[in-house]
Amino acid sequence: MKRTAIYLRVSTTDQNTELQIRELKSYTELRGWQITEIFEDKMTGTHLNRPSFKQLIEKCRQRKFDIVLVYKLDRAFRSLRDTVNTLHEFGELGVEFVSLKDNGLDMTTSMGKLMIHIVAAFAAFEVDMIRARVRAGLDNAIAKGVRLGRPRRIDYQKIQQLRAEGLSLNQIAKALGTTKGAVSKTLKKLSVEFPP
Repeated sequence: MKRTAIYLRVSTTDQNTELQIRELKSYTELRGWQITEIFEDKMTGTHLNRPSFKQLIEKCRQRKFDIVLVYKLDRAFRSLRDTVNTLHEFGELGVEFVSLKDNGLDMTTSMGKLMIHIVAAFAAFEVDMIRARVRAGLDNAIAKGVRLGRPRRIDYQKIQQLRAEGLSLNQIAKALGTTKGAVSKTLKKLSVEFPP
Protein backbone atom coordinates (compact mmCIF):
# COMPACT_ATOMS: atom_id res chain seq x y z
CA MET A 1 0.00 0.00 0.00
CA LYS A 2 1.44 3.38 -1.02
CA ARG A 3 2.21 5.80 1.80
CA THR A 4 0.46 9.05 0.94
CA ALA A 5 0.94 12.57 2.27
CA ILE A 6 -1.89 15.03 1.74
CA TYR A 7 -1.20 18.75 1.56
CA LEU A 8 -4.05 21.19 2.16
CA ARG A 9 -4.03 24.99 2.04
CA VAL A 10 -6.53 27.79 2.34
CA SER A 11 -5.63 31.47 2.09
CA THR A 12 -7.11 32.75 5.36
CA THR A 13 -7.85 31.44 8.83
CA ASP A 14 -11.62 32.02 8.22
CA GLN A 15 -11.63 29.37 5.48
CA ASN A 16 -11.54 25.63 6.08
CA THR A 17 -10.21 22.63 4.22
CA GLU A 18 -13.27 20.36 4.63
CA LEU A 19 -14.04 20.14 0.90
CA GLN A 20 -10.41 19.41 0.02
CA ILE A 21 -9.93 16.74 2.68
CA ARG A 22 -13.22 14.98 1.94
CA GLU A 23 -12.47 14.63 -1.79
CA LEU A 24 -8.82 13.70 -1.25
CA LYS A 25 -9.67 11.00 1.32
CA SER A 26 -12.29 9.59 -1.03
CA TYR A 27 -9.72 9.55 -3.85
CA THR A 28 -7.10 7.72 -1.74
CA GLU A 29 -9.69 5.05 -0.86
CA LEU A 30 -10.49 4.55 -4.56
CA ARG A 31 -6.78 4.17 -5.38
CA GLY A 32 -6.07 1.93 -2.37
CA TRP A 33 -3.50 4.31 -0.90
CA GLN A 34 -2.81 4.73 2.81
CA ILE A 35 -2.84 8.29 4.19
CA THR A 36 0.29 8.53 6.31
CA GLU A 37 0.12 12.21 7.21
CA ILE A 38 -1.91 15.34 6.47
CA PHE A 39 -0.25 18.77 6.27
CA GLU A 40 -2.28 21.97 6.39
CA ASP A 41 -1.43 25.66 6.04
CA LYS A 42 -3.81 28.59 6.45
CA MET A 43 -2.02 31.39 4.63
CA THR A 44 -1.60 32.84 1.18
CA GLY A 45 0.17 30.65 -1.35
CA THR A 46 2.62 33.43 -2.24
CA HIS A 47 3.98 33.36 1.30
CA LEU A 48 7.44 31.77 1.29
CA ASN A 49 7.36 30.57 4.89
CA ARG A 50 4.55 28.00 4.97
CA PRO A 51 5.49 25.79 7.94
CA SER A 52 3.47 22.70 6.99
CA PHE A 53 4.63 22.77 3.37
CA LYS A 54 8.27 23.03 4.52
CA GLN A 55 7.67 20.08 6.87
CA LEU A 56 6.15 18.09 3.98
CA ILE A 57 9.20 18.74 1.79
CA GLU A 58 11.55 17.78 4.61
CA LYS A 59 9.71 14.48 5.21
CA CYS A 60 9.76 13.76 1.46
CA ARG A 61 13.55 14.20 1.60
CA GLN A 62 13.58 11.61 4.39
CA ARG A 63 11.54 9.34 2.05
CA LYS A 64 8.63 9.03 4.48
CA PHE A 65 6.08 9.01 1.61
CA ASP A 66 5.56 7.41 -1.78
CA ILE A 67 2.99 9.96 -2.99
CA VAL A 68 2.12 13.60 -2.33
CA LEU A 69 -1.52 14.39 -3.06
CA VAL A 70 -2.97 17.91 -3.37
CA TYR A 71 -6.39 19.25 -4.31
CA LYS A 72 -5.05 21.67 -6.95
CA LEU A 73 -1.57 22.84 -7.99
CA ASP A 74 -2.19 26.37 -6.68
CA ARG A 75 -2.71 24.95 -3.19
CA ALA A 76 0.97 23.91 -3.09
CA PHE A 77 2.97 26.02 -5.53
CA ARG A 78 3.56 29.75 -6.04
CA SER A 79 4.70 29.76 -9.68
CA LEU A 80 5.40 27.57 -12.67
CA ARG A 81 9.10 27.55 -11.84
CA ASP A 82 8.39 26.61 -8.23
CA THR A 83 6.15 23.77 -9.47
CA VAL A 84 8.75 22.40 -11.87
CA ASN A 85 11.61 22.62 -9.35
CA THR A 86 9.65 20.87 -6.60
CA LEU A 87 8.29 18.17 -8.90
CA HIS A 88 11.80 17.56 -10.22
CA GLU A 89 13.02 17.12 -6.65
CA PHE A 90 10.14 14.74 -5.91
CA GLY A 91 11.10 12.72 -8.98
CA GLU A 92 14.72 12.53 -7.79
CA LEU A 93 13.49 11.33 -4.39
CA GLY A 94 11.17 8.73 -5.90
CA VAL A 95 8.08 10.54 -4.58
CA GLU A 96 5.14 10.63 -6.98
CA PHE A 97 2.85 13.66 -7.15
CA VAL A 98 -0.88 13.86 -7.88
CA SER A 99 -3.06 16.95 -8.22
CA LEU A 100 -6.68 15.82 -7.99
CA LYS A 101 -8.34 18.69 -9.88
CA ASP A 102 -5.64 19.32 -12.50
CA ASN A 103 -6.38 16.71 -15.13
CA GLY A 104 -3.29 14.86 -16.25
CA LEU A 105 -1.04 15.86 -13.36
CA ASP A 106 -0.67 12.38 -11.91
CA MET A 107 2.94 11.22 -11.80
CA THR A 108 1.79 7.70 -10.99
CA THR A 109 0.78 7.32 -14.66
CA SER A 110 2.77 7.52 -17.92
CA MET A 111 0.50 10.32 -19.16
CA GLY A 112 1.12 12.28 -15.95
CA LYS A 113 4.88 11.94 -16.30
CA LEU A 114 4.63 13.20 -19.88
CA MET A 115 2.51 16.13 -18.69
CA ILE A 116 5.19 17.09 -16.15
CA HIS A 117 7.80 17.18 -18.96
CA ILE A 118 5.52 19.46 -20.98
CA VAL A 119 5.06 21.76 -17.96
CA ALA A 120 8.85 21.81 -17.48
CA ALA A 121 9.35 22.74 -21.14
CA PHE A 122 6.94 25.67 -20.73
CA ALA A 123 8.78 26.78 -17.60
CA ALA A 124 12.11 26.74 -19.45
CA PHE A 125 10.51 28.67 -22.32
CA GLU A 126 9.16 31.25 -19.84
CA VAL A 127 12.63 31.72 -18.31
CA ASP A 128 14.17 32.20 -21.78
CA MET A 129 11.50 34.75 -22.73
CA ILE A 130 12.05 36.74 -19.52
CA ARG A 131 15.81 36.68 -20.09
CA ALA A 132 15.34 37.91 -23.69
CA ARG A 133 13.04 40.76 -22.56
CA VAL A 134 15.51 41.83 -19.85
CA ARG A 135 18.39 41.78 -22.35
CA ALA A 136 16.34 43.83 -24.86
CA GLY A 137 15.49 46.36 -22.13
CA LEU A 138 19.16 46.68 -21.11
CA ASP A 139 20.25 47.07 -24.75
CA ASN A 140 17.62 49.78 -25.24
CA ALA A 141 18.77 51.63 -22.11
CA ILE A 142 22.41 51.47 -23.23
CA ALA A 143 21.45 52.76 -26.70
CA LYS A 144 19.77 55.74 -25.00
CA GLY A 145 22.94 56.47 -23.06
CA VAL A 146 21.79 55.23 -19.67
CA ARG A 147 24.73 54.13 -17.55
CA LEU A 148 24.05 50.74 -15.98
CA GLY A 149 25.47 49.21 -12.84
CA ARG A 150 26.27 50.57 -9.44
CA PRO A 151 26.74 54.32 -9.17
CA ARG A 152 30.31 55.55 -9.08
CA ARG A 153 31.83 56.50 -5.78
CA ILE A 154 31.65 60.21 -5.26
CA ASP A 155 35.01 61.99 -4.97
CA TYR A 156 34.43 64.29 -1.98
CA GLN A 157 37.67 66.19 -2.46
CA LYS A 158 36.98 66.81 -6.15
CA ILE A 159 33.50 68.16 -5.33
CA GLN A 160 34.96 70.50 -2.69
CA GLN A 161 37.68 71.63 -5.09
CA LEU A 162 35.23 72.36 -7.94
CA ARG A 163 32.89 74.18 -5.58
CA ALA A 164 35.78 76.28 -4.28
CA GLU A 165 36.57 77.17 -7.91
CA GLY A 166 33.04 78.61 -8.13
CA LEU A 167 31.33 75.95 -10.26
CA SER A 168 27.58 75.51 -9.84
CA LEU A 169 26.03 72.25 -8.62
CA ASN A 170 24.95 71.42 -12.19
CA GLN A 171 28.44 72.06 -13.54
CA ILE A 172 30.03 69.88 -10.85
CA ALA A 173 27.52 67.10 -11.50
CA LYS A 174 28.21 67.21 -15.23
CA ALA A 175 31.98 67.25 -14.71
CA LEU A 176 31.87 64.23 -12.40
CA GLY A 177 29.15 62.30 -14.23
CA THR A 178 26.72 62.33 -11.33
CA THR A 179 23.51 64.14 -10.40
CA LYS A 180 22.95 67.57 -8.97
CA GLY A 181 21.19 65.94 -6.00
CA ALA A 182 24.20 63.77 -5.24
CA VAL A 183 26.50 66.79 -5.34
CA SER A 184 24.16 68.78 -3.08
CA LYS A 185 23.89 65.91 -0.56
CA THR A 186 27.67 65.49 -0.53
CA LEU A 187 28.27 69.17 0.12
CA LYS A 188 25.70 69.19 2.94
CA LYS A 189 27.27 66.09 4.46
CA LEU A 190 30.74 67.61 4.23
CA SER A 191 29.58 70.87 5.85
CA VAL A 192 28.13 68.90 8.79
CA GLU A 193 31.16 66.65 9.21
CA PHE A 194 33.72 69.37 8.59
CA PRO A 195 32.18 72.75 9.48
CA PRO A 196 34.08 75.79 8.14
